[in-house]
Amino acid sequence: MRKKKLDDGHLNNSLGSPVQADVYFPRLIVPFCGHIKGGMRPGKKVLVMGIVDLNPESFAISLTCGDSEDPPADVAIELKAVFTDRQLLRNSCISGERGEEQSAIPYFPFIPDQPFRVEILCEHPRFRVFVDGHQLFDFYHRIQTLSAIDTIKINGDLQITKLG
Repeated sequence: MRKKKLDDGHLNNSLGSPVQADVYFPRLIVPFCGHIKGGMRPGKKVLVMGIVDLNPESFAISLTCGDSEDPPADVAIELKAVFTDRQLLRNSCISGERGEEQSAIPYFPFIPDQPFRVEILCEHPRFRVFVDGHQLFDFYHRIQTLSAIDTIKINGDLQITKLG
């Protein structure tokens, strides 16, 4: 069922009756930028569900401290799926300086034209990342003020079906 946004913040289904959005990201258009209410904290999880494009090169999911472009917001974690190399790269960028990139994964979980579910669980020392229910890797915090991590950015060769 196709939904479209109305001015009052409610969504309308195809029958015309208003329904309440179940997430606080009303428009799931790529490139996407949305607010994480209250920022991150231990025990909080960010869910991204989507479908990989038919002929993907790459896509990225980032958790950032705000959405500033100039100067660029600090990036607490960026996950970048690169299909040519079948790699899932992770990094941070603080005060314009990129950190040490991590790439080790047991397998590449994304398939062109197929749905996926990414969960980023915030724990005290790290983010724990699951794809389709399987834990793939841990990424230790490089930004210690977790509550400042309040923005999610998604871009590249995918469609978003749900955020939570």
